[in-house]
This record gives sequence, structure tokens and C-alpha cells, in this order.
Amino acid sequence: MNALTQLGMVSEVPSENQTHDIPLADATVQKDYFVTRDGMTYAGMHLLVDLWGAKNLNDPAHIDAALREAAQAAGATILHGHFHHFSPNGGVSGVLVLAESHISIHTWPERDFAAVDIFMCGACDPRRSLPVLQRAFAPERIALDQQHRGRIA
Repeated sequence: MNALTQLGMVSEVPSENQTHDIPLADATVQKDYFVTRDGMTYAGMHLLVDLWGAKNLNDPAHIDAALREAAQAAGATILHGHFHHFSPNGGVSGVLVLAESHISIHTWPERDFAAVDIFMCGACDPRRSLPVLQRAFAPERIALDQQHRGRIA
């Protein structure tokens, strides 16, 4: 892991711009990864992205690079990635573990379909990942569902 950290591929902790301090009753301070936007306080934004009529769905290296670019566009910190190719012509399932949560993908090249799951907390904006996904997979249609996870106000 240390060798990967030196290459900038892995981070032990989220970047400082992803947190804010909250005071506790005993005068100590704790890092808080919840976010407050538009009058709501929540853990993070969760996007479920269906890509229909998509391309490049059976190439693990292309998918890995696309998700890494999407994570960076959103302001996330990449910790680890793993992608599995089911056969030379089959789909790919994979995940990028982020300090701020994850991006995962499952592809069905035989149907030109990919299901992408993007969950990020802190100052990240997962919606900034969408143009990257559009460029990388050139879908004819995108279906998007957005959830505020861990909503407390």
C-alpha cells in the first residue's frame, strides 16, 4: 500500500477539503463528513445511473480509466480499484473504493447497458462524474436516480 500511496494511487485518509470540524460537548473537535446543502444535512449524494445504448462495456482497462476520471472530476480520493472481466466478450463488474465512499459498475455488453452506482460524501459532487461517463461510454440514453443518503434535516 505504501508504494501505491507514493504513486498517488492510494490515500490513507480523505483530503482535508472533504471535511469540516464539529465541536463536541467536552470541547474536543471531531471531523464530520456530512454535508449541508439547500437546507438539508445528509451523509452524501447517491446516484444510480443507467446507461442505455452504451459502448466500450467489455474493456476493463477502459472502464477502470473512465471511473477514475469520473471520481477525480467529482473531487473524490481514490483508495483502491478492482475490476473483473467475465469473459473475453462478457461484461465487467468493478468498484473504485473512495475515501468518500465508492463508484461501482456492472455492464451487459450484449444489451449495450451499464448500471453505475456513485455514492460520495463530504464536499464531493458526484454529478460532476456524469459528463465523464457520457464521453467514455457514449450512451444513447441515461436514466438517473438521485438520493440523499443519511438525511437528518
